[in-house]
Amino acid sequence: MTEVVPGSDAQALHHFLAHSPWDARAVMDQVARDLDALLGGDQDSCLLLDETCFPKKGRKSVGVARQWMGLQGKTDNCQVAVFAALARGTSVSLMDTELYLPKEWVENTARCEAAGVPVERQALKTKPALALEIVQRARRNGVRFSWVAADGGYGQDRALLRALDDAGETFVVDVHRDQRIFLEEPGSQGRQETRADGGAPAPCLRVDQWVAQQPETAWQEVWIRHSSRGELRVQALRRLVWLLEGKDSKTRCWQLIVTREVGDAEAIKYSLSNAAATIPLQRLAYMQRQRYWIERAFQEAKKEAGLAEYQARSWQAWYHHMALAMMALLFLLRERQLQSEAMPLLSASDVKTLLAKLLPCRDVDREELLRQIQHRHRQRQAAIDSAYRRQKSRAKPPQGI
Repeated sequence: MTEVVPGSDAQALHHFLAHSPWDARAVMDQVARDLDALLGGDQDSCLLLDETCFPKKGRKSVGVARQWMGLQGKTDNCQVAVFAALARGTSVSLMDTELYLPKEWVENTARCEAAGVPVERQALKTKPALALEIVQRARRNGVRFSWVAADGGYGQDRALLRALDDAGETFVVDVHRDQRIFLEEPGSQGRQETRADGGAPAPCLRVDQWVAQQPETAWQEVWIRHSSRGELRVQALRRLVWLLEGKDSKTRCWQLIVTREVGDAEAIKYSLSNAAATIPLQRLAYMQRQRYWIERAFQEAKKEAGLAEYQARSWQAWYHHMALAMMALLFLLRERQLQSEAMPLLSASDVKTLLAKLLPCRDVDREELLRQIQHRHRQRQAAIDSAYRRQKSRAKPPQGI
């Protein structure tokens, strides 16, 4: 940035990110309210929950640990954070986040203090628990959405679904194929309890087993939306099911929604929803498939707003960077909406390209070019010297004869 933006200074930018006392949470709350003005309050407005990871080296970046990296399909050194995006139709933008702290962090007070983790956050919280906090904060900020959506990693956490249900939130949350359901209302002891009429216990089976039992004629083809590759249609099933497991004190009667790609019987998505049983199947399938847009939000955030491009070790610096990235995403969305009639295909990348050309840029003459190269060399040498100092401090003293 300092090599491009006139009048900028690396030290000032570093201070602004890492040490300046501005409140990242207040900024994200304002982003959420402004985003609600653009996308909230519609029957198609939905809150999408998901996590993403940021590969990192070393041990000092806050929350870094060997963790599962979903897109990469492996366990590696990274930070993981839970995000929320507000979507309406094909428009979407990130609006909130919470950094996940693994057990090895919350059990090491000195490590947390060194990274500036607030005392109240030095406690182990699951990703679904962080997701619930984000939903609750969105409501406090007045964000208007019709349902909450998340993937199977959150759908398998029954405590999250119960909490959303008890709070009156409508959800359509994916579950894994081995999710167990009852086709009839079970007793308080689940499958082990006989029915009041002396009959057999309520049948319990996996969702993929139930789907395998359905005839081809049970599947209905429904329209989802227009896409860049033509109309998106899926085949869908629905069924009222009961759940009773874990610490739940009562059965939950929810809907099982199953969709598969037309022409691909193996590409199946399973979801649970507490939406009203009167909602048409086409609408439920649409709600299920809207979760796709948070993946697009992550792609745009990382490619166009630098979401993953940071060197920030502390808690405050990490949240500062995320708040700034969300402000940038909100700006990109607003510009596209303002120009939607004149340029309906305007993308975030287009806006970024225009800004790069139209905004003032530092005049890089020969002297400035040499200065920038010398500055990079000083940074590289400082990193090399630091690595040698760390290596020397860890080296064992020579053994005496």
